[in-house]
Amino acid sequence: MSGSRRFPAAVRLAHAGIVLAALAPLLLLAAGALRGRLGANPIETIEHRTGDWTLRFLLAALAVTPLRRLTGWNAVIRFRRTLGLIAYSYACIHFLAYVGLDEGLDLPSIADDILKRPYVTVGFTALCLLTPLAFTSTAGWIRRLGGKRWNALHRLIYVAGAAAILHYLWEVKGDQVTPVYYGLVLIGLLAARVWTPRRRPSDATRTLPAHR
Repeated sequence: MSGSRRFPAAVRLAHAGIVLAALAPLLLLAAGALRGRLGANPIETIEHRTGDWTLRFLLAALAVTPLRRLTGWNAVIRFRRTLGLIAYSYACIHFLAYVGLDEGLDLPSIADDILKRPYVTVGFTALCLLTPLAFTSTAGWIRRLGGKRWNALHRLIYVAGAAAILHYLWEVKGDQVTPVYYGLVLIGLLAARVWTPRRRPSDATRTLPAHR
């Protein structure tokens, strides 16, 4: 019996802790905006910080499956959806900051940016790829699509992650160490997912709960 089944209250508490931790950067950002402490270009600060947290939570969601495979801690898979939805929420806030604060809801200008500015194009592509993944993340959608098709669809998260990092790399001016670091983490997580350690003969008799 997995720890999550034996201690459902602990799992719910952990989910609540993750959500509260995810809200902390937004609260700090809002407090900084109200106090005028976001620097000379507060809109840019909001965009950059929400973009950073999008990538951090996206990479955290992608780290769940390799962590489960390497440690055998099957209960951790229950947190993947939460982390993914938090990442998508930050991506939406990031996009809304650009649309509302930066562009002032000027739709022709926004469309022109998406079509003509590569870093905006790949960023918008990443958001578009994440949207169906967020909406099909429930158990109901797994049943509707079937496990095989659902897994194939949700592998697009790596494409979305790569597009988001490329968006960051092309957008940032000056120091590009941070987006390169995110890219290396993404490559490492993809390699960890593809690579499966060879099971020992004694492991053949063990049966672990099957979570994807």
